[in-house]
Amino acid sequence: MNNKLIRLSRSDVGFNEQKNVSKVLEEGFLGIGKYVADFESEIQKFLHTEKNVVCVNSGTAALHLALQAAGISPGDEVLVPTITYLATYQAIKASGATPISCDVQAKNLFLDLNDAKKRLSRKTKVILPVHYGGNSDEMPEVYKFANKHGLRVIEDAAHSFGSFREAEMIGSFGDIICFSFDGIKNITCGEGGAILSSDQNVINQVKDARLLGVMKDSVKRYQGKRSWKFDVEKQGWRYHMSNINAAIGLAQIRNSEVKFQRKREIAATYIKCFENIEGIKTLEIFSKGTVNHIFPILVSFKIRDKIRELLLADKIETGLHYQPNHSLKFFKSDYELPVAEELSKRVISLPFHSLLTDEEQTYVISRLIYHLRNLMDLD
Repeated sequence: MNNKLIRLSRSDVGFNEQKNVSKVLEEGFLGIGKYVADFESEIQKFLHTEKNVVCVNSGTAALHLALQAAGISPGDEVLVPTITYLATYQAIKASGATPISCDVQAKNLFLDLNDAKKRLSRKTKVILPVHYGGNSDEMPEVYKFANKHGLRVIEDAAHSFGSFREAEMIGSFGDIICFSFDGIKNITCGEGGAILSSDQNVINQVKDARLLGVMKDSVKRYQGKRSWKFDVEKQGWRYHMSNINAAIGLAQIRNSEVKFQRKREIAATYIKCFENIEGIKTLEIFSKGTVNHIFPILVSFKIRDKIRELLLADKIETGLHYQPNHSLKFFKSDYELPVAEELSKRVISLPFHSLLTDEEQTYVISRLIYHLRNLMDLD
């Protein structure tokens, strides 16, 4: 291999994205407009759903607006797995609610409902599961749990756009589903997100709230106009998606299956090569219908950081998805979550994106196994 860094993740963009953005720039209407409306329609068609789609400027904004539209307010509590990116917690906090950290399952780092049950209180209003790595196989159990306890479900599906659960696409069913389209997600807008729901009240609130709370402003914006005389009933934010970002998203979604298939191939190769390797454990987050966002593995905590150091010396970038949020000062809990605490010390994310070549992946696998065996011999 040459001295070029093999990156953990990369944006897969090209001519079509450039062409779409150039068209927006030529037209000179860069804010929210017809391209955003077109992208929302394209998402709806792609997912084969009649659910309403509202695009915003980030996945974090999507979660924040979803919580607000679900009626969350100060004093309420939201059950959430501690293993997730910080954005999930910050969105809950921004809504005025308190994130209640729950443990995860060792097999897949998905929310542990047995632990979540211990955290229930009269203040609990929402359960917010995270599709870790793209996996959402256990969502039916989450909905049973939510129905039993009278909770709304907001799915953090930032990792799973393009995935299926059984025969239906993620986002086409469920209560409230939030996607992220940031630079390294399964499809990207550069930055962006979306909220999907069949609850028209939620959708109406989200549409207004993304435009500073200006009532029914979205329709005018789609027409290249704006509201000069308006009313505001609720707190709003500047969370709308721009035409520039939507133009990138339109090109991405129309060529998404090529990218998705490549990611499936890369995941399958990693899994096959690690099957009989002592010291490497793969999580149960890879299935035929899943388009995974990351490829995490588990190794011994004694050698995890050293392996990362050695791989970086080999020009191989790795990641840590994620440290437990309940251990952060701002979200510190007064109880332990042992599974999350242990696995967060063992997890490594390997290079995983649609531009990863066969040669690069072979190199990553060979160097990882080489270093693992040497370190295990020394242990």
